[in-house]
Amino acid sequence: MKYFGKLMMAGIVLGIVISTGNISAGELPKSNPLVKLGRGVSNVAFGPLELLIRPYDVNHTMGGIPALTYGVFSGILHTVVRECVGVFEIATFYMPLPGCSDDPLETGTWGYGPILYPEWVVDTEHNAFNFFYPKDSIVAP
Repeated sequence: MKYFGKLMMAGIVLGIVISTGNISAGELPKSNPLVKLGRGVSNVAFGPLELLIRPYDVNHTMGGIPALTYGVFSGILHTVVRECVGVFEIATFYMPLPGCSDDPLETGTWGYGPILYPEWVVDTEHNAFNFFYPKDSIVAP
């Protein structure tokens, strides 16, 4: 009797595997609720990195003195904005929002796309010491 049950279960599993062999997921959308939740948690957890990133950017474009003044204030502002957007994305991860499609040029559509650009705190331009992205990785812009 036990053998028959195991054989029956193996037959069912084999039938499911064979019947779903031609089914493919297709192209998944770039953003979904889990990506939105992860982006929100990332924004809340790593948002304070804006305090370092913004003065660094200002130093490269405008110089040292503006980095110490304008860059620091810009970092504080961007940190607050990123933290608030992160909390909002965590609170609303389960529902699409208007104007948040994957394509920023697309208007009037609902989706799980980013509210804030850049989407993640650390992007390929701010990858110090190849910590977040390996040196030889290929990342789409």
